[in-house]
Amino acid sequence: MATEKELSDFLKSVERRAFKRAAYHVRNDESALDIVQDSMMKLAEHYGHKPVEELPMLFQRILSNSTLDWFRRQKTYSALFSTLSDFESGTEDEDFNLLESLVTDQGGEQSESAETQTERAQTLLSIEEEILRLPPRQREAFLMRYWEDMDVAETAAAMGCSQGSVKTHCSRAVQALGNALKGKGIRL
Repeated sequence: MATEKELSDFLKSVERRAFKRAAYHVRNDESALDIVQDSMMKLAEHYGHKPVEELPMLFQRILSNSTLDWFRRQKTYSALFSTLSDFESGTEDEDFNLLESLVTDQGGEQSESAETQTERAQTLLSIEEEILRLPPRQREAFLMRYWEDMDVAETAAAMGCSQGSVKTHCSRAVQALGNALKGKGIRL
């Protein structure tokens, strides 16, 4: 049984990664924040009594479902208001800046040359762009496996698919990213 402190500590530990993952999916920071907050509330409300070891898996599943719900609502909204385009705001900032959260292991950016910082920034921007181009399921599997550092079984449970599907999605994502980056002359 998770205590309030354990639940709070868990939510603090996953907040940033969950936001980044949601932002990659929905490509809108405000919506991503809403999704993460909604997911955290659902976890605390419905599963706060579960053991601490079960919280990561439950949260990932809730976050995935909340993201899918957001897409369903957007689809419904678009269908209802497709002819009423004057209700839509064209000023939404849909850019997610991965570079804001970058911290190097070698003492920070101040110890690097401007050229190194620029090259790294350009590489990260290219990687971010290519991740956004992945199909949704590949992107979800890739982010869970390599960003969230979840194993195949955890990712499969969170995505609601088989372990073989997770492996396929990840393999295709890695191959697509590798080919796209190689095409841009980036070698990692």
